[in-house]
Formats: sequence, C-alpha cells, structure tokens
Amino acid sequence: MNLSAGIIGLPNVGKSTLFNTITNSSVEAANYPFATIEPNVGIVKVLDNRLDQLAELIHPDKLVHATCKFVDIAGLVKGASKGEGLGNQFLANIREVDAICHVVRCFDDKNITHVYSSVDPIRDVEIINTELILADLESIQKRFSKIVSQAKAGNKDAMTEEKTTRKIINALSSNTLVKNVVFTDEELQYVKNYNLLTMKSVLYIANINENDVANPEDNQHYLKLKEYVNKSMDSEIIPISANIECEISKLNEDDKKMFMNDLKIVEPGLNRIIKQTYKLLNLSSYFTFGKTETKAWTFVNGMTAPECAGIIHTDFQKGFIRAEIINWKDLVECKNESKVKELGKLRIEGKEYIMQDGDVCRFRFNV
Repeated sequence: MNLSAGIIGLPNVGKSTLFNTITNSSVEAANYPFATIEPNVGIVKVLDNRLDQLAELIHPDKLVHATCKFVDIAGLVKGASKGEGLGNQFLANIREVDAICHVVRCFDDKNITHVYSSVDPIRDVEIINTELILADLESIQKRFSKIVSQAKAGNKDAMTEEKTTRKIINALSSNTLVKNVVFTDEELQYVKNYNLLTMKSVLYIANINENDVANPEDNQHYLKLKEYVNKSMDSEIIPISANIECEISKLNEDDKKMFMNDLKIVEPGLNRIIKQTYKLLNLSSYFTFGKTETKAWTFVNGMTAPECAGIIHTDFQKGFIRAEIINWKDLVECKNESKVKELGKLRIEGKEYIMQDGDVCRFRFNV
C-alpha cells in the first residue's frame, strides 16, 4: 500500500521549493520497480526509528522502508474549474492522489510577487476550495442527470443514489466541502465511488518566513490560517519554511543536525508532513523481520491480520492460517525472537485479529 500525496497551491507560494526538498530526499526509482517516475514525482522513504532499531538487531541483507509518493501538481489559479491556466490537468492530477498537501503562503516578501498582489492565506485557501467545489459540482451534476430517470422508474438503487447526489449538489451549491457533509453508511458507498476532490483529506502547509521557524506562533498569517483550519473537519496544519527545508535536504547527516539545532528545529519538515498525512489517512505500519529482509508495511487502521497479510501477497490472505505477533518494543528489549518466546511475549493471532501499529509479524498460510 503506497501512500500518494499531491502538492497544490497558488503560484509563488513555495510549492516548487518544497517539491525540490522532496526531490533532494528521493530514493532511487530502481529500488521500487512498480513506481512510475515522471519529472513531477518524488518518492521518499518514510523514516521510522522503530524499523531502524529492529534492523540493528540482525543487520538484514535488505532494509526496506515504506515510501510516500509526492506529486507536484501545477499551480492553480481562479477559473481552473473552467479550464483557466492548466485547469483540467490540475484537477485530474488531484483525483489520482490519496491526500492533498496544500501549500499556503504565510510570509511577506516584496521580491516575490503574489499572484493576487497581497498575502492573505484565508483568501488563497478559499480560492482553491472554490475551484475544487466547482469541479465536483460539474462532475456530480453529470452523474445526477444519468440516474434521475432510473429513479423515477422506481429503481431502488437509483432512488438512493439520486438522494445522495442531490445531497451533494445542495452542499456544494452552498459552498460546503463534501467531506464536511454527514452521510449514512449506505450513502457513503456511493460517495466513495465518485472520487470527489472535496472528499480528500487535506494537510495545510503554512510556508512561513525563515525568521519565524523557531517561533511560528509569532507569525500572524500562520495564526489566522491555523484558526481557520482548526474549524474544519479532517484537516491538519503544520508550519514550515520551504527555503530552510530545501537547505536541510542538501546537507549530510552531521551538518543537518548542527543546522537544525541552531534553528531549534526538532525534525525536518518532510518527516512532519508524512507523519501528519499518515494521521489524516488513518494509516499505521507493521513490520516483517528477517535476516534476508526487514521491511515496513503501511496499512489502514482497523484492518485484520489476513487483510494485512494480503498487502504482501494475495496468496497470504487467501490461505491465511495464523499470524505470529511480537510488539516491536518487546523484540528490541529482548534482542532476539528466542528470548521473546521464552518470556511468553509472542502471540498467536487468528483471522479476527485487528493489526496494531508497531506489530512485528510472521504470517503462516497455505494455498
């Protein structure tokens, strides 16, 4: 399960600088044969200290981190939903990603022109939200026109779908994002199939001035945006300086630590972006542990052991027998699997087991 996030924003907000940071941190495409690499795509490792600690126990031949694909989506302008700028291409690209990272300018700089002549993060966010709403409205109206005749003919499924699409149209027409609408479980089944832009989880990235990195709460633009975001559902916000992050990404590990300590930065912004995106999408990681390969796997919270086994290979899920589970902390503390078993900390779990973040797993199956 590979996470993908689209980086969006108005022109001149720092979006390209942020993507350059990601590009500097990218892993080689050859290591991930199923990834399609284009000039506007960067794939980065999801750094996880737990995986590194597990690897220290056995020094595996191959250590594989989970990865996150970032797509640099063309800058949006007012009227994109009608084809302005790169319009339709922009919107099509957003539909393909799991989450949206919306870069918002929260810094003043006379040398960098703002497309609307002034810095106003709330206005900028609402411009893009309006374009997403208009694009969704056009899309759902087309769907509505296709099912309305079936509903009138008495088709029960069509009647439910007509009610759902009408609910969406009313929400969008009142400038409400679809993710903020309450749906029944039955309605949600239809909504998920529409792949609406305004249903996607959004991480707002407040691009602040370099001087505000140590104390982002001193930045009034950021505070206004933070208050705005905190009122919405299913959204998070983090402040970063794209310029500083780009500089950090070019340094070796020792210089990186010194530079970050001087600026009182606890961890690189890219790490925080990935962590918050995982949180938004309700994702966690489990690990497989062995001398040949030790690897992190991404799963959606709530998945069962067989479903998680299926992430590795569909045969693992089809022929699932049991899962041998160790908490990663227990394994690190015990140093090896033999000690874990001796202390009774290895668990045998069946088909109903709900996978937990940090589980170290060995799946038994028979096909």
